[in-house]
Amino acid sequence: MSHAMHTSSVPVFRQMLGGLDAILAKAEKHVVARSIEPAALTQARLFPDMFPLAKQVQIACDFARGVSARLAGVEVPKMEEGEPTFDGLHALIARTIGFIDGLSSASFDDAAVREIVTRPGTPKERHFSGQSYLLSYGLPQFFFHVTTAYAILRHNGLEIGKRDYMGEY
Repeated sequence: MSHAMHTSSVPVFRQMLGGLDAILAKAEKHVVARSIEPAALTQARLFPDMFPLAKQVQIACDFARGVSARLAGVEVPKMEEGEPTFDGLHALIARTIGFIDGLSSASFDDAAVREIVTRPGTPKERHFSGQSYLLSYGLPQFFFHVTTAYAILRHNGLEIGKRDYMGEY
């Protein structure tokens, strides 16, 4: 089961973060071609009570790192979010991919049955098996933020489609 948990997490995160990074590169070209201030996109939101693009990317990276680390039984790394600029977001994605790529599939031994506790010591504390954590919580959270980042850029005129969203597979 260790290989299944690794295969169901790390390569999925890598693929989608790669697609997100490529979409951000297209967004950079978009703002240059149209003489738009980059912050108009990095701080764009779908609705006022939602996080802006930069925060959506940061949270997606947080989930990719956190879920992978917990399943591998290692400490979740603290990473500086950096500047909410395109360069800062590219760097964050690269550091995140570097971290998850450094996790061996062997470190996922017993990941499916490992107890994962989220928000320990708070009223929102939840206990999961590793498999439930990945499939019912981690992946849906990650995909929500990647999809929202995509939707923000598409809503703001970036000509991207499903192939861009999916990344290289």
